[in-house]
Amino acid sequence: MTTTFNPANNSTLPIDWHCLTPIWEGGEEVVKRGLPHTQLSPTWQLLLLGDGSPTRHVQLLTGEPTEVDVIDMSAIGMNSDGAPAMMQMLPGPRVRRQVWVRTASGQRLYYAASWWEASHVDEYLQNKSLPIWASLARLRTELYRDVQGIYYGDSEALELGFQEKGPFWGRHYLFWHHGQPLTLIYEVFSPFLTKYLGAMNYQN
Repeated sequence: MTTTFNPANNSTLPIDWHCLTPIWEGGEEVVKRGLPHTQLSPTWQLLLLGDGSPTRHVQLLTGEPTEVDVIDMSAIGMNSDGAPAMMQMLPGPRVRRQVWVRTASGQRLYYAASWWEASHVDEYLQNKSLPIWASLARLRTELYRDVQGIYYGDSEALELGFQEKGPFWGRHYLFWHHGQPLTLIYEVFSPFLTKYLGAMNYQN
């Protein structure tokens, strides 16, 4: 991934999470209406554009327990971190978390970066090794998953991480809790999931 800097912030940090370089991207309106099936198959749309838990979905698809490998927990202060602009809705200072979500047998299924208000991250992620969905389910936290953007693009780092060739499909969304934004999440899914969901499709 290319390292870039945010000139608007005095305490600039390198962007070191794995965002896609988009070939195509769509915003909230695209998410709401869905895409032509020639561009993204119906099964993949259920995963990418639906408001259910991807952790739960991939567990059902693979028939294996889902586990996470936490690869980063970084205090980023008030830096924009190259994240989607909606991160500005989260109070700061903030923490960025990055994980690989995989089957218990080790197959990586998707990558996720998330951003949290630093003062709340320990409250909601009491066990850092659990998927976010599992952590919040244990707390019986009522949430609304607000999908705001979808991407089709490339990432050399994710090709290495997934051991799969791109391009990849990804998305970002906000979790809302009691009417307030709780966390921003950016996810990219491995083409390995075509084994269960069929071809992804793409026509621009």
